[in-house]
Amino acid sequence: MPTREVTIASAVGLHARPAALFVQAVEASGAEVTITKGDRTVDADSILAVMTLGAGHGDVVTLEAADESVLDSLAALLATDLDAS
Repeated sequence: MPTREVTIASAVGLHARPAALFVQAVEASGAEVTITKGDRTVDADSILAVMTLGAGHGDVVTLEAADESVLDSLAALLATDLDAS
């Protein structure tokens, strides 16, 4: 299955608002997506699971999904500071 590595750009990492925006994008895609940090992989459509990864600013995560265009858009989202006004 295709993967994308992406560096988390949000200053607070994948917590609260950035995690919610990411999960909403995953749900809107309709694709089954996983996100991995280190040796831990979770379903990307669960805000609690995503937040428990503890992915902070500058951490590298791996996204996996069957649809490469979904991966591209989700990777671009995570590479953006989602806390910026």
